[in-house]
Amino acid sequence: MTEFFMAMIPPTVTHQEKQVRIASSKPVFYEPQELKNARAKLEAHLSLYVPEKEYACGIRLMTKWCFPCGKHKDGEYRITRPDTDNLQKLLKDCMTQVGFWKDDALVASEITEKFWSRIPGIYIRIEELET
Repeated sequence: MTEFFMAMIPPTVTHQEKQVRIASSKPVFYEPQELKNARAKLEAHLSLYVPEKEYACGIRLMTKWCFPCGKHKDGEYRITRPDTDNLQKLLKDCMTQVGFWKDDALVASEITEKFWSRIPGIYIRIEELET
């Protein structure tokens, strides 16, 4: 099992925000700077917690996204954008990139929640699934 909390203001930009432009009559996809920054931020924080050995079996990924409270109560669910599935896509891509596993297809079970919190950050717990 791997478990940690990354204290940070979680990025709200998502993987879905890739852009497309036309070059030589062909579409070219690219990441806008804000998405590149979010990816770099996540990878820098995640790199501190990479397990010694990559996960190679089915896993359960639990994440709790904790956003700064503002006018909301600590622990109140966040029911506004970004969507959890879009947040998770970027996070799992970054976890793959830094070496948590070879392929995020190993994630067979996910529990994801979004909250308003006095202490912003992302809580992550990875458990191996029994075969």
